[in-house]
Amino acid sequence: MSQRLRRVIRPSLLCSAVILVGCIVCSAQQPDGPQSDAPPPVAPKPVPVAPASSSERITVPSGTRVGVVLQNGISTRSAKPGDSVYLQTSFPITQNNRVVIPVGSYLRGELLDSKRPGKVKGKGEFRLRLDTLILPNGYTVSLNAAPRSADSGGKETMDSEGKVTGPGGKGKDVGTVAQTTAAGAGIGVAAGLAAVLLTRGPEAELPRGSTLDIVLERDLFLDGSQIQFTNLGQAQPITPPPAPQP
Repeated sequence: MSQRLRRVIRPSLLCSAVILVGCIVCSAQQPDGPQSDAPPPVAPKPVPVAPASSSERITVPSGTRVGVVLQNGISTRSAKPGDSVYLQTSFPITQNNRVVIPVGSYLRGELLDSKRPGKVKGKGEFRLRLDTLILPNGYTVSLNAAPRSADSGGKETMDSEGKVTGPGGKGKDVGTVAQTTAAGAGIGVAAGLAAVLLTRGPEAELPRGSTLDIVLERDLFLDGSQIQFTNLGQAQPITPPPAPQP
């Protein structure tokens, strides 16, 4: 190739290189056009999981008094050991401004023994214990409790072991008739004495609707995760016990 031809080609190549570089720069500086596709989804950040903590345990101390209402009547006329007793709480139990036993919770117990009044002496007696607590959400726990007082509308008394004793009166009747007979009364009075001796004294009874005060005899432990009550609860209407028969 002649020297003249080489002089013509070199400037042309240089010019082409300059144009190519300029196109590349312009292409790099040109802004992107509008996007027609949706941006790719952003994966959510993982939520940290708090470490599992041990379950809270709530302790209702022994000696706590709980007001309850009897749901089934008890009488020494028909009661026998092993019979179930059902009650319902009538007052809430709170701890640190938190309801732990709401009104309307159920309690179950049983009769430990029952004795009818004698025909000459002896009063009617029965004794009961409470062993199960059922909260309104169905949470069930064991307990050890006994009644300390009862309001039945009658003359029954209760001792510290939960024994209910009926009213007396049989011995007085026998004594009255015996004194009358000894004073020289007739056959009719003697027959009256025989009738008294053949009948029993007053039965010990707690009618349905009787109110009792029970006491926890050991600490009651509750699972805190089950105790999420936001109100005090609601009791069923109390049916007043019938008036005692003379």
